[in-house]
Amino acid sequence: MLNRALSTALIGIGAAQFLKVPVSYLETGVWDWKKLLGSGDMPSSHSSAVTSLTTYVALKNGMASIDFGVSSIFSLIVMYDAMGVRWHAGETAIAVNDMYEQLEKLAHEHPNFPYKKRKKELKEVMGHMPIEVAGGIALGLAVGAISYFIEKDK
Repeated sequence: MLNRALSTALIGIGAAQFLKVPVSYLETGVWDWKKLLGSGDMPSSHSSAVTSLTTYVALKNGMASIDFGVSSIFSLIVMYDAMGVRWHAGETAIAVNDMYEQLEKLAHEHPNFPYKKRKKELKEVMGHMPIEVAGGIALGLAVGAISYFIEKDK
């Protein structure tokens, strides 16, 4: 059987990934099942995973435990990365994709212009806006607490 803390974090990821589909539907009116495996969007599965883990550890071992301290710092780093580094990488991908689009137009207008068409665009949605991280945190708090109380009642 899996470690309870690990399985709690995995359930946090799965719940967030699953919820991206109906949340996207509410925003767009389109059922986009690719969201099940995609990054970015609401809620953040990274934030949900680390928050569910940290919540479970806090309830199980207490906030004074070394496990809670390690888990908290890990969570902060992951959420900072999701909003910072990964967000900026997505913004850079948007700019690069726009440049390639302009190059394609230029190459079409000037047949002698050396240009090799690329196979696919860079992925633009990688990081999260703060509200998406907050959604992951809220979901993670619920998943971690539910996991702890289910275990406690056994």
